[in-house]
Formats: sequence, C-alpha cells, structure tokens
Amino acid sequence: MAMENEKMPVIVVGVDESAHSDRALQWTLQRFFSDTSNTTNKPQQRWKLVVVHVRPYATSIINVAGAGSADVLPFVDSGLNETVTRVVNNVRQICIGKGVSVVIEVIDGDARFSLCNAVDRHQAEVLVVGSHGYGAFKRAIHGSVSDYCSHHAHCNVMVVKKPKQPKQRKN
Repeated sequence: MAMENEKMPVIVVGVDESAHSDRALQWTLQRFFSDTSNTTNKPQQRWKLVVVHVRPYATSIINVAGAGSADVLPFVDSGLNETVTRVVNNVRQICIGKGVSVVIEVIDGDARFSLCNAVDRHQAEVLVVGSHGYGAFKRAIHGSVSDYCSHHAHCNVMVVKKPKQPKQRKN
C-alpha cells in the first residue's frame, strides 16, 4: 500500500447514465484496482479513483427561447437532478461492491471541458471515458467527448469501447 505521505497517482473516470460509461468504470476497476497477488479480502489501492459526472445545464437541453421556455426549465432541472442521483448511486454501488474507495464529483457544464478541467485539478495520470460508438455523422452533430479529451487532456486518455460481437452464422 502507498505510504500515507506519498501521493497516489490519480485516475479520473467520466461517467454518465449510459452503459458505455458503466463499461468504462468496470474496465478501470478490473485493470487498476484488482490485485490477484493480495491474499487479504481488501484490495490494495495503489491509485486514487475520482469519478466525474457532468450535469449539463438545463438551458443547453431545452435550447429554445420564447414563450413558455422558462416554465419548462424546472422540469428539465428536476430530471437532470434525478439522473445525477441515479448515476452517483450506481457508481457508489459498483465501487463498494469491488471494495474500492472513490471520490465522486458532480460538475455542471459541458462534459468535454469539465473532464479536462478535472484532470488538471486532480493532476490525473489517466482519464478513462467510454465510447458511445457514434459514426462520423452523429459525432459531427453531437460532438465527441472522447475525441476532444484525447486531444486536450493533459494526461493519458483511455477510450473504452464496446467489445465486438461475433457475427452470427446463418444456417
């Protein structure tokens, strides 16, 4: 185990409510927090795990102006808060199940910029994000968090992709 005054290296994992981010978190826990040589039941934690969920601004979701838009904002905001609660509880449950200590942060903003800022703030060595598997067209419309982070984060970036499914043979 790292000495108390020795700083542990940091891994930041970006999560949202998708199965892709669950896969990225599970991949991180399996690769960085499993210690098969450890004979005790408690994992020996050599990394500090910071999980970041970025809550988009309600106005960015509505993206409309005009009569009635102000009436919709509280409902959108409430839905975003429910998503935050689900994501945070899911992360906490997964990490507790693996016996891993975790710092969970919820940040309001754009995921691309917020994850890069979290990397800088924590001086992370690794950023892990899941890939939604968008094609070129969807990526151009929605933007790609993983693409942006791989070019702008000041650390190594791991993009966890969905494993390829074997093709089914037709009989």
